[in-house]
Amino acid sequence: MGDTHVLVIGAGIVGVCTAVHLLRDGHRVTLVDRGAPGEATSFGNAGCLNGSSVVPIAMPGMLPQVPRWLLDPMGPLTIRWRYLPAIAPWLWRFVRAGRPERVAEIARALRPMVGPTVAMHRDLARAAGAEALIRQVGHLHVYRSETEFAKDATGMAMRAAAGVTVDELGFDDLRQLEPDLDRGYVRARLIQENGHCADPLALTRSYADLARRMGATVRRAQVTGFAREGGRVRAALTDQGEVAADSFVIAGGAWSRDLAAALGDRLPLDTERGYHVMVAAPEAGPRTPTTSFAGKFIATPMDAGVRAAGTVELGGLDAPPNWGRADILLRQLQAMYPRLPRDLDATRVSRWMGFRPSMPDSLPVVGPARAVGNAFYGFGHGHVGLISAPMTGRLLADLVGGRTPTIDPAPYAPGRFA
Repeated sequence: MGDTHVLVIGAGIVGVCTAVHLLRDGHRVTLVDRGAPGEATSFGNAGCLNGSSVVPIAMPGMLPQVPRWLLDPMGPLTIRWRYLPAIAPWLWRFVRAGRPERVAEIARALRPMVGPTVAMHRDLARAAGAEALIRQVGHLHVYRSETEFAKDATGMAMRAAAGVTVDELGFDDLRQLEPDLDRGYVRARLIQENGHCADPLALTRSYADLARRMGATVRRAQVTGFAREGGRVRAALTDQGEVAADSFVIAGGAWSRDLAAALGDRLPLDTERGYHVMVAAPEAGPRTPTTSFAGKFIATPMDAGVRAAGTVELGGLDAPPNWGRADILLRQLQAMYPRLPRDLDATRVSRWMGFRPSMPDSLPVVGPARAVGNAFYGFGHGHVGLISAPMTGRLLADLVGGRTPTIDPAPYAPGRFA
């Protein structure tokens, strides 16, 4: 327990979870962000709370696929040509992280971070009065052929090795579970431990409101750097003036790299530009969050309709969105659920693009800064930001308070890239 003043930079899902855990430990907290809580990347994720998300993005055999990624601007993973020189060092680390021995290490490191997600979110949501947003009906992976089913065996075996129970479904069982699903899907796997969030923005805002009720100060400002004194950070520099504190947590998502560099840590953080499309009042859709093996996207039932999210575009923070990628998601969603009209009224369809803060090894950076004694990092969660936010917050509170960590922080240490 402690009573120090902690400045948390970033009011996305990781930042607000961290703030609540710090407040529970008795710290005073200021939460600062350039925008309102949850309005950036945390707004548009797929909503999944998958404790089974232990399979890294980089997998063995990816290197030969790089040329195809470059040539297919609408594929599930693509790279904008102009960004290739900037992303090349990250991409090399990414491919190297796909070595079989490293993949197994990454999967083992992800499970403690993501495994408790449903229980930890339920705890936070109950305290925030938002427990109704947390659902647990499992997660489906669906396949259009026995060949697709077999190709996914490696990832499923990795989940099983991490202690995840995977149930296999045939055609009839799949129809019973998901009657709206296109009949071309012949096999499925169901992971019952997984959950989802019915409104990620509302959940993030509810945690921010909880932090306020617990005494946190929430400020709207852009952090531009730090004032250092005697090997420690004295204050954050913002466009609204200095903000002094005893300890500092950088949880600024895709915008964290420059802040870490200002503290002496040059970390290979980059962004995966992810897209989603939302269909309001859908005529058909999933009862269970569903991943298409072929399309590499997820369809999630939410309070506002059905959301299709996924794909990866490497293009940095400045390039404009390619809305054609969102349109592909809509067409895939319509093919997955044939009763969705092909001529949907435009007022029922919304598109979004956001920036996943991603490390090349699919593991977040959670740990102390190396050059200063009172700053900590919590960013780079990639595809598991919503999933791993509660454990990240708990771990950061442990580290700030000098307590024995809840889980081993070594796999997430900033120094692993030195």
